[in-house]
Amino acid sequence: MQNSFNKRKEKILEFNTAMEELNLRKRITASIPKEIPEDLIVKCPSCQRFIIKDNYILDHKVCPYCNHHGRLTSKERIIDVMDLGYTELFTNIKEKYLDFPDYEAKLEKAKKDTGEDESVMCVEGKIDGIKCLVGVMDSFFMMGSMGSVCGERITRLIEKATEEKLPLILFTTSGGARMQEGVISLFQMAKTSQALAKYRENGLYIAVLTDPTTGGVSASFASLADITISEPNALIGFAGKRVIERTIKETLPKEFQTAEFLLDKGYIDMISDRKDLKKTLALLLRLHNYR
Repeated sequence: MQNSFNKRKEKILEFNTAMEELNLRKRITASIPKEIPEDLIVKCPSCQRFIIKDNYILDHKVCPYCNHHGRLTSKERIIDVMDLGYTELFTNIKEKYLDFPDYEAKLEKAKKDTGEDESVMCVEGKIDGIKCLVGVMDSFFMMGSMGSVCGERITRLIEKATEEKLPLILFTTSGGARMQEGVISLFQMAKTSQALAKYRENGLYIAVLTDPTTGGVSASFASLADITISEPNALIGFAGKRVIERTIKETLPKEFQTAEFLLDKGYIDMISDRKDLKKTLALLLRLHNYR
C-alpha cells in the first residue's frame, strides 16, 4: 500500500511540474492542451494560469499564484466554515412577486442549475464547537439577488438569533435587490435592517463580505454589522464605478470599491484569507464570551 501511495504522489508531483512549465511558457491564455483532460484543471479568472482542479478545491478555491478568491456556492461556503451536523432552516417559504414577464421560468432555471431553491441558505450549527446561526448568500443563484424569500429567511434568522441569544454571521454576495419582484424586493432592505436593530441591542452580528457585495444588500444588512470582515480584493459598493464616475464627472482610483480600499477608509474592520476564516470567526466569538 505504501508503494502505491508513493507512486501516486510521484504522479501528482510530475503533473504539478508539467503545469508549472505550461504556465511559465506564457501559454496561460491558450486553450487547454488536448493531452490534458479538461476536468483535471481550471483556469484562474484573474491571472489566467492553469491550476490542478483537485488542488484548487482543497485550497478553498483560492489561486496559488495570485491569491484570487474564487466564488463559492452557499453549500461550499457552509462546508468550509461550519462543523459537521448543521441544520438548514426556513426552507418552506414561498415567493411573493409581481407579474413580471418570464420570472417564473428564470426562477425555475436558477433552481435547476444550482440545486438550491433561493439565493440564501440559513443554517443552525457550530463553528469550532461554538453554536451560532449562519446565513450564506449564493452568487450562482440569480447573482445572489435579494427577493422576498431571501429577505424573509434572513429576517427570520435574525429574529431566531434574538430569541435564543445566539451569535449571528451573514456571508453576503449579491448584485442587489431582485428587479423582477419590484418594490417587494426593496421592502426587504427595511425589514432586515429593522430586525437587526433589535438584535444588536444584546447580540453579536458579524458580516463577511465576499465578491461581489453590491446594491440593496450592501445598503442594508451587509453594512450594519458589529464586526465587518471581507475576503481579499472583494468588490464592495452600492452603484457601479462607471455610474458614479459619470454622475460626479471624476475618475475614481483603480482600487475603488475593493476590500483593501474600504479597509483603508475604515468601512470594514479586517480582511481575512479564506483558509483562515473559520479560525478567525471562532476567535471573535470566543472573545465575545460565546462558548
